[in-house]
Amino acid sequence: MLRRLRHNTKNNPRWHHQTHLQNLELEWAHVFHDSLRGKPWMENLPLNVGRWAGNYSFFYLLCRLLSDYQPGKILEFGLGESSKVVSAFLDNALTSSQHTIVEENPDWRDEFQRRFSLGNRSEVVILEGADKLVDDGVLYRGYGGIEKLVRDKKYDLYLVDGPTGSKRCSRFDIVTAAEVLAKDDEFLILVDDYNRAGERETVERLLESFKDRGIEIHLGEYVGKVSQAILATNRYRFATTL
Repeated sequence: MLRRLRHNTKNNPRWHHQTHLQNLELEWAHVFHDSLRGKPWMENLPLNVGRWAGNYSFFYLLCRLLSDYQPGKILEFGLGESSKVVSAFLDNALTSSQHTIVEENPDWRDEFQRRFSLGNRSEVVILEGADKLVDDGVLYRGYGGIEKLVRDKKYDLYLVDGPTGSKRCSRFDIVTAAEVLAKDDEFLILVDDYNRAGERETVERLLESFKDRGIEIHLGEYVGKVSQAILATNRYRFATTL
């Protein structure tokens, strides 16, 4: 009896925190569905939310960014449910935008495309997964050849949900992709899984990189069962308050 009591007492804070996050997630689900009013092409989209895919706060934020700011060039790390959302917006609302998706697994690409057809302005680029090193020796999982793909290319919206996460500097290739950005550029970066230490470290290093180049960035966090970070330049600063 005492052992059970000690166990419950020790774990109660964690259980309460999990319940709190689940309640936030349920609220985000309602907010997300309400935000789709007037968009029948989104209401009818075969979208799977949660598990390995993004959660409701992620998809709400993604849809708001696409709807409110209408990015012309979009770079996405990781093919999945969010790719469906972007492609649907391109087909119905963003009629001149371009969408590049970086994926490490060609088998997953083939399986995905058997079930869903992306629009002709959504391109999937296969780059093999690779173990890579940050300058200070931290090991992370990234995309082989990403440097060549992003060289001299700037995007309005960066979606970071791939490849598989790492304990340190997770998905650090976004830092490489952002090296080309300059003080006069306006852009948004959406990082999923910001509740994890690896993604938080990457965002911290990304912010340091921007600060060193004199690029002012506004940081916001959206918290559900999984949380997201949004990094926005001055033009898009209100994206931190959606």
